[in-house]
Amino acid sequence: MYEFTQMGWLKHVIFHPVEGFEDLRWKKQGSLKIAFVIVFLLFVVMVADRQLTGFQFNHAYVKVFNVVPLLVQSVVYFFTWVIGNWALCTLFDGEGTLKKICVYSAYALVPYIVCSAISIFISNFIVSEEVIWMSAIYYLGLGWSVVLMIQAMKAAHQYSFGKTLVSMFFTLVAMLLILFLAILLLSLFQQVYAFGYSVYTEIAYRIRG
Repeated sequence: MYEFTQMGWLKHVIFHPVEGFEDLRWKKQGSLKIAFVIVFLLFVVMVADRQLTGFQFNHAYVKVFNVVPLLVQSVVYFFTWVIGNWALCTLFDGEGTLKKICVYSAYALVPYIVCSAISIFISNFIVSEEVIWMSAIYYLGLGWSVVLMIQAMKAAHQYSFGKTLVSMFFTLVAMLLILFLAILLLSLFQQVYAFGYSVYTEIAYRIRG
């Protein structure tokens, strides 16, 4: 069995996903600190994609930059995935803990983050006819991360390959439900706040009067 530093374990699972995540589980390794850094870098690379991609390839650039949608698409989506997958563990007899799901999922995102950053960088030095290279690097990272995520969930819950895919599909469904409920709650809180504020202003007005 291998012995690595925390960064060594990260490299091990990226380049040896089939045995890497199983070794990670068996040795009870994986760092939440590194996982949180990876999620932060996911957010950073999404900001960079919006603002630093070469102008001829950047169709989403805006002068008035709003960071909230990117925060939702990175950090919020990630933790919604973690919570949704963990919530389905009992239903699918999974063995994964909240920490394992968080760490393994974050580790699986590294190729996507790295390849996205490379794609953003080279977009500033190539012409439109060479966009295939930028796209190839991006989709290489995306595909690599998908493979890692499947292996990560398979190792975390000790599922078969088919059951892993099914659980991941239902995790996506759970994410939609969680986000839908969160939007409803936010809307409700806004309405309650608006009602409370209107009552407060009315009372304050009558007291002054």
